[in-house]
Amino acid sequence: AECAEDSDAESRISYGDYIVLKRGDVFKSVQVENKKKVIFEKQWFFLDNAVGQLYGTMFEIEAGGSLRVKMVKRAGSSLNSKEAGQDNRHIVDDGRSQKLTRDDIETLKEQGLKGQEIVQQLIDNSTTFKDKTEFAQQKYIKKKKKKYESDITFLKPSTRLLAMMYHGREPGKICHLRYDTLAQMLTLGNIHASSKIIVFETCAGLVLGSVMERMGGYGSVIQMYPGGGPTRAGMESFGFPSSFHETLHEFPMCKVNALLAGTLDLSEKDTDSRTDGSRDGQVHSSQQTSGVFEEGNTEPQRMEVSIDPEEEMKREKLRQQRAQEKKVKMEERRKKLTSASALLQSRDADGLVIASRFHPCPVLMRLLKFVAPSRPFVVYCQYREPLIECYTQLREQGGTINLRLTDSWLRRYQVLPNRTHPVLLMSGGGGYLLSGTTVAKSVNQQKSEEPAAKRLKLDVSSPSCESTT
Repeated sequence: AECAEDSDAESRISYGDYIVLKRGDVFKSVQVENKKKVIFEKQWFFLDNAVGQLYGTMFEIEAGGSLRVKMVKRAGSSLNSKEAGQDNRHIVDDGRSQKLTRDDIETLKEQGLKGQEIVQQLIDNSTTFKDKTEFAQQKYIKKKKKKYESDITFLKPSTRLLAMMYHGREPGKICHLRYDTLAQMLTLGNIHASSKIIVFETCAGLVLGSVMERMGGYGSVIQMYPGGGPTRAGMESFGFPSSFHETLHEFPMCKVNALLAGTLDLSEKDTDSRTDGSRDGQVHSSQQTSGVFEEGNTEPQRMEVSIDPEEEMKREKLRQQRAQEKKVKMEERRKKLTSASALLQSRDADGLVIASRFHPCPVLMRLLKFVAPSRPFVVYCQYREPLIECYTQLREQGGTINLRLTDSWLRRYQVLPNRTHPVLLMSGGGGYLLSGTTVAKSVNQQKSEEPAAKRLKLDVSSPSCESTT
């Protein structure tokens, strides 16, 4: 009974949770906060009434931005018309078939009519609705529902929902990574619990969050990031508990070469920060003294400034507090780098996942050295040519087998009674994937050379060509 209560509590919405709003085929990720105003699909509302409700509940937006739980009606809706025509050949779209005007619809809204009631009024005041076929009537009802009904479903974040959200709203942020390609990456990378995975991605943290969700909070994930710090906006939208964050480690790409060479010095950052702080203080004091000298040299602009001792003490305390906070942050960052470098130095990672806007070849060649033998790796790129270069270089240097360069193709189908057909609108491409398996290289293994017989044949044929010319 206690387990049932815990699972029921986890499936309910609470403050601080991340949720995914769904209306039709449009998604949006937000965090539930007290009296937070959310704008979604040209409508605004507050999320307070959703707290305590189950995930998957459908809400209806009322006046004032409040939410009300909507009861989902089953078969036998009142909007379905019993009369239907045989074909639509005699229906003319002249704009005069609807008796209600825009002002009449606004009046109905002011009277308090809901979306379903407005749709019913549109059906009753349409002169051509009964002459349409049954399929055309359902299409008309679906179109009007989407326009006038304000129904929003609250869903629990998942890899599929967030991938569809990013691909539909901002595909450039995730390098146009489609959700079916992301699913193939997780499968080809053999992502599972209690494993050590290296992730390098510039997809707003979506790939990182997908790997962490698949691992379930067991194992360790090492995020390799370029620049000054990692990007985790997509990962935070999953709403993972604190236990998941304990398995996440980070390491900058700029220190990979030093780690491979064995010259990584983690205390160097602290000394640099101290010297930089002293330099900043010296520069600040020099600027003040130079300003005093300049003011002393220009007698007409000379001004006497009296400094309050209490104000000076407050500034000094604030300066010391900021220095202490900076020192604590640097110490935490040094500890994180130490733990991540310890995981990488063992060179026994169970997998490698790369999906970034940078050229994948140099990144792949560096990070493969941290992966143990007989482990999978997968690289995503929006274009094919960079992966061809990676494929060629891997074949030349050895150490990998089962190399495959693939592209995914996806097309959605509408499956309805007597109306099953592929959807016309579809994405042009889902990117390309390079996958393979690492193997242990022999000590005496050398670079493959051209066969001797073929080389001799070219040497013999070259003089004859010169003589003929």
